Amino acid sequence: MTPLDDFKKLIALADEYDFIIASDECYSELYLNEGAPPPGLLEACAALGRHDYSRCLVFHSLSKRSNLPGLRSGFVAGDAGLIAPFKRYRTYHGCAMSLPLQHASITAWNDEAHVRANRDAYRDKFAAVAEILAPVMAFPAPEASFYLWPAVPGGNDEAFTRTLFAEEHVSVLPGSYMGREGTHGLNPGAGRVRLALVAELDATVEAARRIRRFIERSASC
Repeated sequence: MTPLDDFKKLIALADEYDFIIASDECYSELYLNEGAPPPGLLEACAALGRHDYSRCLVFHSLSKRSNLPGLRSGFVAGDAGLIAPFKRYRTYHGCAMSLPLQHASITAWNDEAHVRANRDAYRDKFAAVAEILAPVMAFPAPEASFYLWPAVPGGNDEAFTRTLFAEEHVSVLPGSYMGREGTHGLNPGAGRVRLALVAELDATVEAARRIRRFIERSASC
């Protein structure tokens, strides 16, 4: 999660160097500490008295908060001077949502109970998976989203992913595929895999058990 002070620093840099901040906040409502929701870019603008949201745009959707990626329902909010040309672009190059999907979207956006239930479900899955995998994999405890990023034994995330799927039929994503080498030659995702805990609890637990079984079997060979 991005701290509020970091957003404020970004805004100051945007003013100094004349660039636009586009903040993807589609995961912003999936946080584990119910009493500490993450701050957002527009919240930082408001704290600075920047009520025109100059140089700032936020993108949000139902795909994560409501588990409705197929609806393709979302919004962009922020600097009106940037929204106007974006709206023109979207008019000519985007697709209109059907009326039934628009009505379903209105219902989903207006309801917060299912979002809280969603967060509760992810907390249960994180707790269950952590208990199973902690003895065989090291991973940081996430503050938000629905991903775990455990380090793989041996450090080769691609080979781990391929062999895990071949032997246990569990799909994960090599962490190295999600990043690239930076100025110091390090890919922050290398040596890790991304686990998406998006299935129901029973299926998620079963997948975690298979991963642990795969690691323990490999270690004994």
